[in-house]
Amino acid sequence: MPSNCHSTDLESQESKVLELGTAILPRQWESASHPSRPSKVYRMGLVPYREAWELQRSLVERRKAQEIEDTLLFLEHPPVITLGRNAKGEHVLSSPEVLEQAGIEIMETDRGGDVTYHGPGQLVCYLILDLGAIRRDVVWYVRTLEEAIIRTAKDFGLATERREGWPGVWVDQAKVAAIGIHISRWVTSHGFALNLETDLNFFQHIVPCGIAACPVTSFRQLLGKPVNRSMVEEHLMQHLDSLLGLETRGMLSEDLERRELCQPMC
Repeated sequence: MPSNCHSTDLESQESKVLELGTAILPRQWESASHPSRPSKVYRMGLVPYREAWELQRSLVERRKAQEIEDTLLFLEHPPVITLGRNAKGEHVLSSPEVLEQAGIEIMETDRGGDVTYHGPGQLVCYLILDLGAIRRDVVWYVRTLEEAIIRTAKDFGLATERREGWPGVWVDQAKVAAIGIHISRWVTSHGFALNLETDLNFFQHIVPCGIAACPVTSFRQLLGKPVNRSMVEEHLMQHLDSLLGLETRGMLSEDLERRELCQPMC
């Protein structure tokens, strides 16, 4: 658990969710019961991982100071392997030289979990939320992110599920979405990565999330046709709004996003 988290209860809860291999029975899911709160969501396009991480950290500090509303970022990254707080070096299967030749960056990060891959064709959602104003329950929060993905997949004709002890969303034995979060003083960052049209060959360089026996899949592989990213984003946002008690004011354009998010921190 990161040193800047000041709640022993939070520390205990997050470790239960994020330590891989811990058996967590999915509790009966229920939505937030408070009135909806204004929030903003930004479509950012292709953003280098380090830039997105630095942006998240500045937004977290502004959210703690109540300078901004709850904020969600929809984006994708150039090819990058990220190492979570529980990452094991042996789960990166390729040498630095091979990764460099393949155009894949590698970065350590402060999210929970093990090793994962991000790249073009993946829908990444980073959530900067004041969970203290929603529900102080880390397990519930992870279950809620899963539920939003499960409902979105159902909208597109896909039956997905949870697996006991492994955060994320699955189709049979294949993982279609990974979840890794960070929480500081009940303000969240990081989030989930949903494979839409991801080149799954890149996952050969890692043991995804440290689970050697389970492959990864994507919406395109499952549906057998191209995927409308904007439509998936719209469905995801509707479900996240409903489940987390948010009221987003439309998806903001990249130009507006660049102006708003860079004030006053940049």
